[in-house]
Amino acid sequence: MDASGTELKKELNATLQARSELGPEYESALVESFLEKVEQRLDGTLDRRVRRHLAEQQVRGARSPERPLGHFGEQYGFAVVSLVLAVPLSAIGVVNAGFQGLVVAWLGIVGVNAFQASRGGRLFRRRNDERQGSDWEG
Repeated sequence: MDASGTELKKELNATLQARSELGPEYESALVESFLEKVEQRLDGTLDRRVRRHLAEQQVRGARSPERPLGHFGEQYGFAVVSLVLAVPLSAIGVVNAGFQGLVVAWLGIVGVNAFQASRGGRLFRRRNDERQGSDWEG
């Protein structure tokens, strides 16, 4: 157990000792005080992690130009999957409807790829990506 965990355990023991001495009428105040100390500790830990993460991003950003993550891989993967699926779709179209079935199958393949490309290569974009705030902010 690290030093902060040991310190937190001491705080809990002190809170429990104070509760046994003061009685149940002070229980809510003691619990609130202890939870406030835990919250402060968590805030400090979170702040350190966020600062470290931002520093790592800045270091990585200095080495490579800024670009959307997964953009090329997603486009490439989508194109490969659509071409792999084009073979059986073409065969099914030709067998069932002849040349017109082949044309319809390829129009569908081209349409799906055009739609995906028009969305900037982002296949699974959330509707609220541009949202600035966090779910944790009040």
